[in-house]
Amino acid sequence: MGLLGLLVGLGLLVLFAFRGWSVLLLAPFAALVAALFGGEPLLANLTQVFMVNAAGFLAQFFPIFLLGAVFGKLMDDSGAVTSVAGFMAERLGERRVILAVVLAGALVTYGGVSLFVAFFVIVPMARSLFRAASIPRRLIPAAIVLGTSTFTMSALPGTPSIQNAIPMPFFGTTPFAAPGLGIVASLIMLGAGLWWLHRAEASARRTGEGYGDDVEDSAERAAADELVRERATTAREFDPAELQHGHRSKRPSPVLNAIAPLVVVVTVNLLMSLLVLPRLDVSYLAEQRFGDTTLAAVAGVWSVAVALAAAIATTIALNWARLPALRRTMDAGANASVLPAFSVASLVGFGAVVASLPAFTIVRDWVLAIEGGPLVSLAVATNILAALTGSASGGLTIALDALGPTYVELAARNGIDLALMHRVAVIGAGTLDILPHNGAVVSLLAICGLTHRDSYFDIVMVGIVTSLLALVAVIALGSALGSF
Repeated sequence: MGLLGLLVGLGLLVLFAFRGWSVLLLAPFAALVAALFGGEPLLANLTQVFMVNAAGFLAQFFPIFLLGAVFGKLMDDSGAVTSVAGFMAERLGERRVILAVVLAGALVTYGGVSLFVAFFVIVPMARSLFRAASIPRRLIPAAIVLGTSTFTMSALPGTPSIQNAIPMPFFGTTPFAAPGLGIVASLIMLGAGLWWLHRAEASARRTGEGYGDDVEDSAERAAADELVRERATTAREFDPAELQHGHRSKRPSPVLNAIAPLVVVVTVNLLMSLLVLPRLDVSYLAEQRFGDTTLAAVAGVWSVAVALAAAIATTIALNWARLPALRRTMDAGANASVLPAFSVASLVGFGAVVASLPAFTIVRDWVLAIEGGPLVSLAVATNILAALTGSASGGLTIALDALGPTYVELAARNGIDLALMHRVAVIGAGTLDILPHNGAVVSLLAICGLTHRDSYFDIVMVGIVTSLLALVAVIALGSALGSF
């Protein structure tokens, strides 16, 4: 009965989340259903397991949600994201339309701009470029997914995405874990994705397929759609409803002012991770009032948080004249972080209840028994959980909460570098999360005025297939050569 309850609880969570029900309600309900079937005490599971673990996730990662959302909103309202997108369009658009859209998305998201901010800015640019080049608009979502939701989320060294931050407390790693393997994975994703998109473009030209007809006001409708909002907030760290608040500048930021904060994010992150924090005396962390912890457990989150804070200060300083309603902009950014953070925390609470049930030992033993060693079983676990929840961050945290200590032991026993474990876990979570019910996919299609039938196959090819190829390559290279 315990295993049946686990499956029923997970099934209810997936089914009703797909129908647009709030995860804040669904996750505790599904957790209690699983506990009920297992004959476990309901109130104790709710308050002592679900809430404690959800609160623990917020305590660790809310600074990144908060600072990332504020930074994204400042970049949006100052016209910086628009400026970066326009710069890429001007330099590459006439000759390489698809590459311009992909690189515009990659540049802003690797620089720390929230995914949904990028969507609402890059989609209009992509429409203009694709229309002028007579490329089918059905390819726009795939081009944006390739640039924003693949290698810059999970593979590029130092990416400030929440997905890249989640393994750090578990493995004691930094955002730059396994940098060489991350670069290899990024090149595979980018190269294979561009090959597919150019192949699709050439095929469309041979058959005479043009741009097609636009859907008017699709972006505005998507921003106000509650169903899109509920799905979106479990997928990434920004509530799209807050894009309508604040005050967006009518003038794009000068391109150097726009790019500078993105450079600051990467540079400060690198300096904090490799130079500043390792040289600090942080023996005080062993005190009870600081959680009796170690630098390895907090350094990654500290690095990303300081990098985002420095980028926020840079954005304000360079674009002061374009932020006349600074308080409203920052309030909107702060508000945009709350629902996504609590939604993912609720998924974590659900996962903690499931992992505490006696029946979960069956699932754990099955995962650990997968042939190929710890790297393969870790990749499978993160893939499955991200697919079921439709959330890379939620699935990754559930997997590491339940199995993280076990994988640390396995890594020590098998001589596997934890940096390699980190990179495999993140890339694994960023593959099958892009299933049809994924909030980012649903939101992007709504913003573009397209349907799954129009564009989802190409999204699969550039978002799932390329990431799986990169994951296989990282596991193979890591197993043969170790972490680098």
